Parts: sequence; C-alpha cells; structure tokens
Amino acid sequence: MSFILGIDTGGTYTDGVIVAMDEKKVLNKAKALTTREDLTIGIRNCIDNMKFEEFDKISVVSLSTTLATNATVEGRGCPVGLLLIGHDPVDKMPVQCYEVLKGGHNIHGLSLDDLDEGEIRQKVLSFKGKVEAVAISGYLSVRNPEHELRVKEIVEELLDLPVVCAHQLTTTLGFHERTVTAALNARLIPIIAELMESVKIVLKEKNIEASLMIVKGDGSLMGEKMARQKPIDTILSGPASSIIGGTFLSDTQNGLVFDMGGTTTDIALLKNGVPHINQEGAMVGGWLTRVQAAEIYTYGLGGDSYLQLTQGGNLLVGPQRVWPLSVVASQHPNLLHELSTYFDRNYSLMFAQATDCFMMLKKPTGQVLDETERKIIEILEKGPRSLYYLAYALRIDPNLFSTHNLVNLGIVAKISMTPTDILHAQGIYTQWSREAAEKGADILAYRMRKSREEFLEIASERIVNELCLTCVQSLITSEDESLWFKDSETAMYFADKALAPKKNQLLGFSFQMEMPIVGIGAPVQAWLPRVAEKMHTELIIPDHAEVANAIGAATGKIMETVKILIKPGENNRNYFVHAPWERRVFKTLKRAKIYALNEAKKRAKLAAEQAGAGDYELLINDEDVYAPTNIVEDDIYIESRIEVTAVGRPEW
Repeated sequence: MSFILGIDTGGTYTDGVIVAMDEKKVLNKAKALTTREDLTIGIRNCIDNMKFEEFDKISVVSLSTTLATNATVEGRGCPVGLLLIGHDPVDKMPVQCYEVLKGGHNIHGLSLDDLDEGEIRQKVLSFKGKVEAVAISGYLSVRNPEHELRVKEIVEELLDLPVVCAHQLTTTLGFHERTVTAALNARLIPIIAELMESVKIVLKEKNIEASLMIVKGDGSLMGEKMARQKPIDTILSGPASSIIGGTFLSDTQNGLVFDMGGTTTDIALLKNGVPHINQEGAMVGGWLTRVQAAEIYTYGLGGDSYLQLTQGGNLLVGPQRVWPLSVVASQHPNLLHELSTYFDRNYSLMFAQATDCFMMLKKPTGQVLDETERKIIEILEKGPRSLYYLAYALRIDPNLFSTHNLVNLGIVAKISMTPTDILHAQGIYTQWSREAAEKGADILAYRMRKSREEFLEIASERIVNELCLTCVQSLITSEDESLWFKDSETAMYFADKALAPKKNQLLGFSFQMEMPIVGIGAPVQAWLPRVAEKMHTELIIPDHAEVANAIGAATGKIMETVKILIKPGENNRNYFVHAPWERRVFKTLKRAKIYALNEAKKRAKLAAEQAGAGDYELLINDEDVYAPTNIVEDDIYIESRIEVTAVGRPEW
C-alpha cells in the first residue's frame, strides 16, 4: 500500500496528513506553527508531530499554500524586468523596470510591425544587474506567439535569468491583464522555489523519496517543474485545497464550504461536487490576473482576528491579525504579571488597546528607524512586553508613540485579544494559557464596565454575527449582485433585526439559507453551530475538518487543459488555427479542426504527464459557433472552440 503526504503551509499553521487513497482513509494528522522566517522548521515540526514512521511507503507529497497569494497582496517577490511588444502600458504594472519593443499582432495573428533585434538586445541588456527575472508580453500574442518566442530566445542568450512569456500562462484576451499575470508570475518564482526547497530539505532528512506536487488555484495539482515555471497558478492554492478537502471529507455535492483559519475566513459555493471557477481571472492584491481559480470569497475574520474597543464602546472584530494572548503568554509567562497592571478604564487610548503586547520577530536590516523605535527594539530583544510596560519603560504617554511602522516592517508582532482567547477564557479551548485569556477578557470587560461573563457573551455574539454576515455576503455576490451588505444602512437594519433581535422589537426578520454549511478549519466546531442556527440551515463538520486543507492537497487531481481557437479568414477562404504555441493557416475548416483536435490531445497528454499524472482520461469539448442572420438562409460561421482536458491522479 502506498500513502500520500499532504502539507498545507498557511499563514498561522502548517497542517499535515497521511492519506491511504485506496481506502480513502486519513491515517495520521498533525499541526505546527508556520515559521515564516524559516519554513523548514514548521514543516519539520508538522511531520514530526504526526508520529509516522513508514516514510518509505510515501509515494507522493502534495502541497497547498497561501504563500503566493500573501506575497502578491504584500507586494513581495524578486525585481522583474518587463518587455512589452507592440503596445505601451495600459495601466500601472507590478514592476519597476519595463521597455517597449516594436512588433505585436492584430486580431487575425498578422504582424503589426517587424521586430528590431538590435533594439531588443539593447533594451534587454539595460536590465542587467537590475532584475532577477524577465516577463514578456506581446500585443495579441494569444493570436500569434512568434514575437514573444523570439524575444525570449534573445533574453536567454543575453541574460542568465528565468524568462516568462504571457501566452504560456493564458489564452484569454486582455493585454493589460495578461501582462500583469506574466509580471506577477516572474515575481513569484523565488517565493514558490523557496517553499519547494524547504519541503525537499525536510523530505531528504526523513528519507522520503516521492514525487512533489502542488495545488493550483482551481484545486487541481501540478508537478514541481511546472510549479517553478508557473508559480502564479498557485494563487488561492490554500483556499482551493480546502474546498477539495471539504468535498472529500463530507461527500457533499452542494453546499457552502466555510473555511475558518487563523487569519481569514474563505467561503466557496459547491455545486454538483465542484467549485465555481472564475473565468475572468482571480483578483489578488488589487491586481486582476488571467489565472483561472475557484471563486472564493475571503474575509479578514479568523481565530487570530484583533478584538478592539472603539472610543464609543463598540467591539470590532478584525480584519487585522494579531498573536493571541493565550498563545504567547503560554511561552512567556511574564506577560501574565504585566497584564495584571493595566490602564485605568477612564484613560483614553487613541491608537491602541489596553490588552496590546508586543514581541520581536526579527532584527532590523537597514531600515530607517527613529530613536523611540530603536528603544522599543532594545526592550523587546529581552522578551515580549505589554503596552503598559513599554510606556512605563520609555517614560512616554502611549498615545505619543507608535509601533505601527515596526509591525508593518515585520520586525515586531502585535499580541492582543482574539476569538481564540475568547474560547480559552470560556474554557472551550484549552491548548494554550487560559489564565492569560481571562486576564485579557477582564481588561476589556473593565473598560466596558461589564463583568467578565457579560463581556465574553458580547464578544461571542459579535463574532458569530460577523461570521453570519460573511455567509450572507458570499451568497449575494454569487448571484452577481453588487451590494456590499455592510456598507448599506438599510441592509444592516434588517440584518441587525435578524441576528441580534431586541426583546421588545415589533418587527422580526430571519435568514434562511437554501444549502448546508460545510465547516472546515480548527475553530469551526466552536463557532459554526450558532451560525447555522441563526442562518436556519444544516451544519456539516466532517471528521478531520481541522486539517482539511492538507487533505485537499493529498486528494486532488491533475487537470491540464489545452484550448485552441479557429477563426475564418475573409469570405471563409482560409481558416486560422490560434494555438498557445503557434498560428497556422488551413484551406478548409475540416483540415483545421482535425489538426487542432489532434494537437490539443497530444499537448494535453504531454502536459498531464509533465504534471506527474499516471493514468488519465481526456475530456473533449468541440464547439462550432454560428450567428443567425436574416440576410441569407444559412447562419454565419464565427469560430470553433476546441478544449481538451486531461484528468488523472498523480502517479504512485
């Protein structure tokens, strides 16, 4: 019997599972904190925590991750040089260096201008020493990739750097979006390479000899080689993996898959066993890409969301992520003593919470810091400290200094009250320090002039109601409605009546979901029963829900699709085959279609094998498009769309 090792590297936790696919059975599972400063530590700890010894029987290691998504949102990655062929930039680009070259094509794939190889060489050499990867995007290269391919040859001749062509990533029109996709793909190359190298280091330590797969944003798998070439495809890998895992565990064909993690809640709608795919392309970090990914709605609400009291006494949940008091205090008990001394409830904190604490993550590396920030670092180098302690040690009013810059730079982390702490204070969850969570609850209760029990009930109710609103918003958006629920006073009036009814209100409302909630992620057992009750729907929390992302990585399929478009020439005299690798001309539609179908099958098979598939099947979609007309008897031929998808399991 062969086993699959699934690993999910998330923002807070790294999850791992061992799955016996023949039996559809999870044998071992474990969690460990993700160590962003050195991913190998978290991965190693996760595998160690599984207490599994039969490493020689692992045939496939499959990864899912939020690293590409997070890096795109945060603007991280290597410096990229962008070469635009035949067109100036349409809008801002995620690069610092770019050059425009002569060339490009029209909608029929005919050249608009010849390439100037002297110009190309001069502009490529201008990138030397400034960039670590090159992206190439030609105008209408999806109709004819010849210019992009030739420019790539010249770049590879002159620079020893990774080179990415836009036509190799998408066959969809949209010059700007295709260019953004190519630039982001180039920028992400070292991010995903680091993850795979980290995993391989640990696998070597454990003597695990297995093929390495990674989950794409649509939930399917690809091999290591392809992942290094197309890291952009791993955008939304983590949430997509959770959908696959939730489907595998619950055997539910239709439902709202609700994945609550430490940083975010990710929601997807499952219909007929598959998630809806965003055909327009994934929007990540404000960039619209042409990456086909599952339609996932993400909200800044999770177990580590920051609980804040406003000046008016309202309790806010998220979207900022902080470290839970209970987690850090379990390792640094000095915080327990410091939290016992806190600000008077009448003392107004303008930019912070009375529960705030801070700890060092890494030493600064050349960043410009002011004197107060340097003093804060000196204090935190000896261990985590509360805001009250920092203000006392600095002898500065806490409203007159800020840790915001240090937190943004990743030098310092904020620690404060979170939903995880609420569960600890209630005794529902006991992995970390309950005493620290209770102290945090007492501090906020004191400032609200409530008892601890009253505060915990208020906080729990607020968290549950916010989770209900994520379900409502996701369902509204899935129906192509542009309403952003929380921005509408009218909508929120009715929502408040439904979710937080007053005793004497004269008018009542309620929500009624028409599909079950499939809950996955570590915190869902605590929060979702009340969410399902308020939404009047069934709740399904399958076994192993807390490691569903890793299970999704282990149980995904390989799906490689090749798309070819055939367009008629003038008066239907010729037929143009527009493939991702070439443009060809045929005299008859029959010959064009035979060639296109055969090539699509061959390329789909090759792509599936390169992705690591063993046994696979081909799914073929061959569609002729005609437009009706009242002028002549026959309809007018517009185009033929040929799509071949190879679907299979990784070879084990």
